[in-house]
Amino acid sequence: MTSRDTGDTAWVLDPILEIPHVKAAVLLTRDGLVSGYTEALSQPTAERTAAIISTVQGACRTAAAAFADKDDAQVRQVVIESDHGYILVAPTAHGTCVAAFGDPEVRLDLLAHRVHSQVARLGEKTMTAAPRGADGGAPA
Repeated sequence: MTSRDTGDTAWVLDPILEIPHVKAAVLLTRDGLVSGYTEALSQPTAERTAAIISTVQGACRTAAAAFADKDDAQVRQVVIESDHGYILVAPTAHGTCVAAFGDPEVRLDLLAHRVHSQVARLGEKTMTAAPRGADGGAPA
C-alpha cells in the first residue's frame, strides 16, 4: 500500500500503513481539505472522510472545552471504535491532521504511537522549511 499525494506527503502516511491491519490513512487540513491519502481510498472517499474528520475534530474541541467549562480546548487525539475497526485522529500544531483506519484486529497502541510519531515528524519538517517571500516564492 502506498500514498496518493496531492503534495509531497507519502513520507507521512506510508509508515502508518506498515502497521498490520491498518487499512487507510488521510492527511488533511483543519478545515477538511485533503493533503494526501492512501490508495485504499478513492479521491471522493478521501474528500468525504476529510470533511467528516474535520467536523469531528471541531465537535471534540467544543465538547472538551464545555466539559472543562473553558472557552477552548486543544484535542490531542480522537479515537472512534466501531464494529468495522478503529479510527485514530491526531492533529498537528500547524493546522493539519492525520487520520488512520485499522480493522478490529489492529493494535491500537502501535497505531497511536506511529500516528503521533508521524505528526511529530511533520511538525519538525514544517519548522525547518525555508521561509517564503511575500509573493509565496523563495525569499529575495
